[in-house]
Order: sequence, then C-alpha cells, then structure tokens
Amino acid sequence: MAQLQFPWEIDRDATRAAVEERLESARIYKQVGFIRREMKLTSSPEPRYHGSTNVVGKPAEDIAIHNVDSENLMLQQYEQIERVVSRLGRLEREIIERRYLDDEVFDYQVMMDMDIREGKYYRLKSNAIYKLAFALQLEVYSEEAQNKNMEEKS
Repeated sequence: MAQLQFPWEIDRDATRAAVEERLESARIYKQVGFIRREMKLTSSPEPRYHGSTNVVGKPAEDIAIHNVDSENLMLQQYEQIERVVSRLGRLEREIIERRYLDDEVFDYQVMMDMDIREGKYYRLKSNAIYKLAFALQLEVYSEEAQNKNMEEKS
C-alpha cells in the first residue's frame, strides 16, 4: 500500500501545538465550564486630561455579547473534540483521553498505566494527533509550501 503524498509540507511542530492547544481548552471547559466576564462597577482612578469624547460606552452589552459568543464557541469546540476523538481507534482514543482530556498527566504516566512500550506509545499518539489535526482542520503548512501555492495560483 502506497503512502499518501501531499504536494505541500506540513509544519509538524505547529500542527501538534495547535491540536494540543485545542485539546487543552476542551479539558479546561470539561472540568471548569465557561467563566463569564463581569462588568466593572467602579470608575477608573486615572484622571482624564482631555475633553469629553461624547462616545457612549456600552460595557454591559459588550460583556453580554462576549459571554454568549465565547460560551457557544467553546461548547461547539468541545463537542467537536468529543465527536472526533470518539472516531479514533481504541488505543489512540484512550491515549488522547487520558493524556489530554481527563487530568493533566504526563506521557510516561499514561504509558505506564496502559502498559505500552515507549516507541509504540509515541507512534500511536503522533498518529492520533495528526488524525485530529486533519479532522479539526488545524493542520499548519510550512511557509515555503504556502508561498509555492500562492505563486501557482497567481
């Protein structure tokens, strides 16, 4: 079976970082939920030396919009992570859930708990992260490949 070859190069470190960041935010949302912003009720102690700007601020509206939009976005991202992780293979899913979604643990702890050799563990974890990257559309392409694609389109 031939291996897939892409006409562009993926930045592996940036892709892994993007997936790990999304998994981390999903773990925090799962454990803590969404923390709403609250409006300041005190005025700023700093003096204003310029005249009035006649701009009416709407801090309550801005904060309400932020809270609703951010909470919906985080919920959608969490549900998306849950769906995509559930489609991984059994070992890959277990690695991702234990390492990133349950508690903040280290690779060696998951490796020992699952009784998996180091090489196999990192291979499974790497495969799972790249599957998640493509499923969540978080893959990051190297600048050289992006520049080449832009030149071809022009």
